[in-house]
Amino acid sequence: MDSGFIFEPPSDEEIEEPQSEYEEDQGEEVDVEKPSKRAKQSPWDFAAYSESVSDEHFRRRTTSVDFKITKSLQQRSVPIVDNDHSDSELDQHEDYKPEDEDDFSNAGDTKSFFAPADGASFHANSFMELNLSRPLLRACEALGYSKPTPIQAACIPLALTGRDICGSAITGSGKTAAFALPTLERLLYRPKRIPAIRVLILTPTRELAVQVHSMIEKIAQFTDIRCCLVVGGLSTKMQETALRSMPDIVVATPGRMIDHLRNSMSVDLDDLAVLILDEADRLLELGFSAEIHELVRLCPKRRQTMLFSATLTEDVDELIKLSLTKPLRLSADPSAKRPSTLTEEVVRIRRMREVNQEAVLLSLCSKTFTSKVIIFSGTKQAAHRLKILFGLAALKAAELHGNLTQAQRLEALELFRKQHVDFLIATDVAARGLDIIGVQTVINYACPRDLTSYVHRVGRTARAGREGYAVTFVTDNDRSLLKAIAKRAGSKLKSRIVAEQSITKWSKIIEQMEDQVAAILQEEREERILRKAEMEATKAENMIAHKEEIFARPKKTWFVTEKEKKLAAKADKASIEKGKGSGNEVTSAQQAEDLKIKEKRKREREKNLPRKERRKLEAAREMLEDEDQVDKLQFIPQSAMDKDGSLLDFCSVCACVQCTHGSLLDFFPVHLCSRFSL
Repeated sequence: MDSGFIFEPPSDEEIEEPQSEYEEDQGEEVDVEKPSKRAKQSPWDFAAYSESVSDEHFRRRTTSVDFKITKSLQQRSVPIVDNDHSDSELDQHEDYKPEDEDDFSNAGDTKSFFAPADGASFHANSFMELNLSRPLLRACEALGYSKPTPIQAACIPLALTGRDICGSAITGSGKTAAFALPTLERLLYRPKRIPAIRVLILTPTRELAVQVHSMIEKIAQFTDIRCCLVVGGLSTKMQETALRSMPDIVVATPGRMIDHLRNSMSVDLDDLAVLILDEADRLLELGFSAEIHELVRLCPKRRQTMLFSATLTEDVDELIKLSLTKPLRLSADPSAKRPSTLTEEVVRIRRMREVNQEAVLLSLCSKTFTSKVIIFSGTKQAAHRLKILFGLAALKAAELHGNLTQAQRLEALELFRKQHVDFLIATDVAARGLDIIGVQTVINYACPRDLTSYVHRVGRTARAGREGYAVTFVTDNDRSLLKAIAKRAGSKLKSRIVAEQSITKWSKIIEQMEDQVAAILQEEREERILRKAEMEATKAENMIAHKEEIFARPKKTWFVTEKEKKLAAKADKASIEKGKGSGNEVTSAQQAEDLKIKEKRKREREKNLPRKERRKLEAAREMLEDEDQVDKLQFIPQSAMDKDGSLLDFCSVCACVQCTHGSLLDFFPVHLCSRFSL
């Protein structure tokens, strides 16, 4: 294929469309304004992407947490939960009154980086006005899309011309269709005889990638455009086969995509024409930025790049690294604007009552918010504990976090989407992009770390004009975020006071459940140990039976190893805790990123060495790392007593006249003056 191929803007001529695929009557045009007689299709289908969880448990010879909870309930002779709430107090509401006012002014943006978007219109009466082809218009009709949202009306015409776009709008405003429709429209005019990967869509989470892939499949159902899903947790071999067939669109998470580009044969991005970053601000943060920059480096320079998020970054330096060419800044709504149908409440958890936070949550979920509720927890362990407590309290709940297999994560979303469970207990994995119709309430059991995370969490409800509630538990340590929420919500922020009687009752119930919770967690630990032993035994058998075949395979290379991921996560956490509100945070993060890239390039050069040489280098590197850890543990006082009894400082530079390079210098990381007595 010609490496310089670029999509041309669509012409007024109709392309050849296979009538057998989507036309029912020859020569008859599709009227998108006419209401469809067929049932409206749902764009999401999470169950079709992996094996069933029951099959997975059968294969792994394990049992689900629901089975363990049911068994524990059967063994309990007397029911703990009393569902009689006739004598319980009612929760009280009052307007939230901020303690003091702070200045939340933001620095001005560098507007010269963005091209003027004076001609952009945020209004369109129908999708026909946006110059889309008939297959896409029919798909919009099947999905029930009748009128474009403001971000769709502004983005689609400009994206069809190939311009780089940075688009932002409030959550639930249809940003996925805003980049999917123009991309599919341009792909209808591709050279079909030359298969190639022409579009790459990157998302920060697997579940969001599944949702975007399902959405594109639905919109492209009346075309011959093929789409491939590349995420962690699913079969690598199946994804490799799909990538070798050169699909038109690839929806991926960054880590798995780099894995295939490095280790799968005949997979490249040489013919890529469109790069799309969904939830771009999250992808540009420290945890993803190195992988994103690596993927951008592997993409052709001449391409269209589109970034979308409800809270798109204003850091021009980060956008420049993505090689954007005079991008258009399309903002349909202010980034922190609240939906008019959203009711925001806070529950103050005083320091003395933090131990009763689970009781407060169960009290709310048992009598106030009883269905279609997403509960955001701070950690995976806390989410799993809440799942067990809800099950023992006879409340139907599913959990979604990183400790689950991909099949379990997708099944949890499917159960919640079909309303087979009333509560979805999740970490921030579910905070971005997921569009689950009918979510009535979002409860922030663990307060988000900043206003951006808060905006994305509460954006799971009150979508597309529907009503919704957002309840946030705020401790004494979260006052700064509470002020930011109050400023965002204005006078509409309410403070909820949960009835004391209900909290006391649930505290006693949770205390009685502790033994059952401990028994379930212990059973899960035993299953994990047994599963790990079986995996080690299976691995040893395979090494014996297929030794030659295994060693004949090319060794996999990794962009970032597991050890480096943990170190980077610790550094990220430390920098956030240390440099909150400081202006040096971005600079230090960038320096760390550059050092990591240099180290990775050095290791890439070493991978071509013979195996013995590589092992020697790895052993030497591990010894140096161990020595560094020992050195860090050494305690060196900052001052010492002179022989005459006066306090003197240690010399920190060799040039000091009183420095002597004695044997002590071999054991201490700083030079010691000979006059000092230790």
